Amino acid sequence: MSDAAGPSSLAVPQALAIVGPTASGKTALSIEVARRLGGEIVSMDSRSVYRGMDVGTAKPAPEERGGIPHHGIDLVEPSERFSAARWARYAREAIADIRARGAVPMLVGGSGFFLRALTNPIFREPELDPERRAALARELEEMADEALLARLEPLDPEAAERLRGGGGRQRLMRALEVALLTGRPLSWWHRNAPPEAPPVPVLACVLEVPRERLYAAVDARVGEMVKAGLLDEVRALVERYGEDAPGLNAHAYIELFPWFRGERTLEEALDLARKNTRAYTKRQQTWNRTQLSEPVVRLDATRPRAELADEIVRAWREATPDN
Repeated sequence: MSDAAGPSSLAVPQALAIVGPTASGKTALSIEVARRLGGEIVSMDSRSVYRGMDVGTAKPAPEERGGIPHHGIDLVEPSERFSAARWARYAREAIADIRARGAVPMLVGGSGFFLRALTNPIFREPELDPERRAALARELEEMADEALLARLEPLDPEAAERLRGGGGRQRLMRALEVALLTGRPLSWWHRNAPPEAPPVPVLACVLEVPRERLYAAVDARVGEMVKAGLLDEVRALVERYGEDAPGLNAHAYIELFPWFRGERTLEEALDLARKNTRAYTKRQQTWNRTQLSEPVVRLDATRPRAELADEIVRAWREATPDN
């Protein structure tokens, strides 16, 4: 049992999650499982929520969804921040609606923070004055990541240390926003504020892929995305929203910005996208091994898709005998 297991680990699952790193085959498998269970899919991808980010996120096109209802896609513009807490609020409502229709809610994606926000809800966010928040956002947007980290260090050393090794500009700005506008660091709110909502019990099925095979799939995917129009997509998004748009802080997007500016070759940009995405899949796999709340079904993703679907369907029916 994972150390991250929380209250949701003992209850009858209210949703089925298919979790795995980028390029592990989640999309096709989830559609097969949804057909068998009468499921509806809720995307658990932190970038598929953004409109216009289609090719670089490998967002399934309508014709690729096999007639299965999909939710959690194209919710906001790339200029908006979309936190794990916001996704969890959306997912709770979607799960309730899907269950009310007599269908099985299926959470599909690789964003571990999103899943944890649902199964182990984060603190109830403090009320922040909209005008002060907007003014602060304008100020912080002008600062480089290193400057943001230096400003955060005396305000929230715990968050600064955690974010020093990575985590993205959005999390840096969020930690600063909370510390400056509430007078307390984000770490204090995590420890002391009540959870935003009760945990949602989930049965997680995790796809595990040998690293060499996964890396090869990532490399191939980058090439496929270029053929499918990635360069035009990223160029259009940058022209409309600018390089600092929160949604564009994503692999296969940010690596191309210097190419547009003539600061690196296209091949250098794509090599970096492959490298960064491979590193991201490694972090995803580590997360999936150590941070998921039980119950968890771990699956060898090299097996045939039909066998994997059989096992997931069987696990769901055993976990929800009254459904």
